[in-house]
Amino acid sequence: MAHASPSFAQTAESAEFTIDDSDEEAVEDYELGSDVGGPETHEMRGRADARADARADGRLSVSTVASFQLYTPDEEAAVKRKFDRKLVLFLALLFMLSFLDRSNIGNARIAGMDQDLQTTPPRSDWYEWALTAFYMSYLGFEWMSLLFKLVPAHVVVSLTVLTWGLAASLQAIAPSYPVLMALRVLLGIGEAGFAGIPFYLSFFFRREELAFRIAIFVSAAPLATSFASTLAYVIVRLADGLSSPIAPWRLLFLIEGLPSVLASVVAWSAIPDGPGSARYLTRREKKVALLRLRPRYHHQQQQQQWASSPDDDDHEHHHHHHLRPLELLAVLTDPVAWITSAMLFLTNMAYSSLPVFLPTIMTDMGHDALTSQALSAPPYLVAFVAVLFTAHMSDRLRARTVPIVLHALSSSAGYAVLALAQPLGLPNLVRYAAVYPAAVGFFNVATLIIAWTINNQASQTRQGGGFAILQFVGQCGPLVGTRLYPDGDAPYYARGMTACAAAMFAVAALAVVLRTYLRHRNGSMDEADMERRREGAVVEEEEQGLVGEGTGRGKTELAQSFRYML
Repeated sequence: MAHASPSFAQTAESAEFTIDDSDEEAVEDYELGSDVGGPETHEMRGRADARADARADGRLSVSTVASFQLYTPDEEAAVKRKFDRKLVLFLALLFMLSFLDRSNIGNARIAGMDQDLQTTPPRSDWYEWALTAFYMSYLGFEWMSLLFKLVPAHVVVSLTVLTWGLAASLQAIAPSYPVLMALRVLLGIGEAGFAGIPFYLSFFFRREELAFRIAIFVSAAPLATSFASTLAYVIVRLADGLSSPIAPWRLLFLIEGLPSVLASVVAWSAIPDGPGSARYLTRREKKVALLRLRPRYHHQQQQQQWASSPDDDDHEHHHHHHLRPLELLAVLTDPVAWITSAMLFLTNMAYSSLPVFLPTIMTDMGHDALTSQALSAPPYLVAFVAVLFTAHMSDRLRARTVPIVLHALSSSAGYAVLALAQPLGLPNLVRYAAVYPAAVGFFNVATLIIAWTINNQASQTRQGGGFAILQFVGQCGPLVGTRLYPDGDAPYYARGMTACAAAMFAVAALAVVLRTYLRHRNGSMDEADMERRREGAVVEEEEQGLVGEGTGRGKTELAQSFRYML
C-alpha cells in the first residue's frame, strides 16, 4: 500500500482535491506499514481525531487536507520551529559576523590604518583598491552558491566561514596595503560562498515559507549596521585607554574576526546537509520534514525515491549532490531570472548610498561624530522590524509583487525628498525623516526579490542557477551606486539622490512587468494542463476497459504542476 501515498502528496495543493473514507484508510495503511509501534498508533489516532474535528467544523481546507494525510499540523509546526530556532537564527548570526568583517575596514581606516600601511612612495588610492579587491572577488565567486548542490552543506558553510574569518583576523598583521588587498580577496571569496544561504534555506522550507526565513537572515545586516560603528568605537577607545601595544585598528580586526573562526567550528556540526539529517530532529520529525516538501520534489521527478523510504539518507544525498547542466543553460535564457536580477541591481544602487549620505546629514544638523552614529541606527532598526513583518505577510498571502511595488515606491519617494531638499529649502529634520522610507523600502525589496527569484524556478538546479545570476548581476549595483556621490556634491548629493529615486521607481515598474509576464505564463500552463487532463481521462478510460482497473495516476500527477508565484 506504500505506493498509494504519493498521490496524496502530489494532489496536496490541487483545488479539486477531495477526501473520502477509502482515501483515509489507504493513508493509515501506509503509515501502519512504515511506522508500527505504540507512539505511532497514538499519532494516527490524533490525525483521525483532527480530521473528524475539521470535518465537523467545516474547515477542511486544501492545506489542512495535505497536513492530515501524512502528519498533523502540530507536527509540521514543531519541525518548522526547530529549523527557525536552530538553523535560521544561527545562519543569521553568521551573516551578522560576515557583515561586520566586511564593513569594519572603514572604522579601521579612521583609527590609523592608512598611515601604518602606506607604501613608499605613498599612493592616495590604496584604500579604494582595498575596497575594490573585496567586491571583485565577491562578484567573481558568486557561482559558489551552486556548491550547495554539489558538496554537503556543513562543509560549504564551515569552510566559507573559516575562510573569511581567517582573512578578517589576519588583516590585523598586514604589513602593507598590497598584503591587505590579498586578504580582502580571500575575504570576498569566503563571503561569496556564504551568500548562497537563501538558496540553501529553500531545501528546508516551502515556497510560501521562504521569504520570512530569508528576511530573518537578511535582516541581520541592518541589525549589524545599527551597532557596528558603536562597537568599533568602543574597541578603538578601549585600545587607546589601556595603552595597548597593538594598534587600535589591528585590535579591531582581530576582535571582530576571531568570532567567525570559532563559529566555523560550531557550524561543522550545527549545519545539516538537508531536512532529513538535522541532528536535533527526532526520527519522526525528520520524516515529517521530508514529507512536507514532497509536492515540490514531485516536480523534480524524484517521487519514486521519496515514496519508497522518505527518511532514507541516501535520498537526501541524491537530492543534494547533482546538477543538471541543461537546466542551468535554460536559466540563462529565462527572462524571469534576468528581470529579477535587474531589479536587485537597481535596488543595490540605492542600498549602497545610505552609508554615504546618512552620517553627512547628521553632521549637517550640528551633531558630533558619536551622536551622528547613534542617530544613524534608528532607520536600520525600523528596517529590521519592517522586513520581518513584510516578509511574514508576503508568505502568508503568497504575494510578492504588491509589497515589492509599495516598498519600492515609498523608497523612491524618500529619495525624491532628499533630492529636492536643497532647491525646496527643506529643513534637516525633514531630510532625516525621508531616510526612513528610503531605508525601509530597499531592505524589504531586496529581501522579497531574493525569495521571488527562488520561488519562480521549477527545480533546485534552476533555483541555484537563477540565484547565482541574481547575485552576480545584483551585486554590481553597489559598484555603480557608490560612484553616484562625489564629494563635490556634498552635503545634499542631489544627483545621486535623483538617480536612486529613479532606480527604485524602475524596480516598481519592472515588478509590474514581471507579474504580467508570469500571469501570462501561468495561463498558458493552465491551458496545457487542462488539455493533458482531458487526454489523461481518455487514456484512463481506455485502460479501465482493457484491464478492468485504471491506474488512477493521470489526474493526480497532473494536479501538482509548477506555477509561478505572483
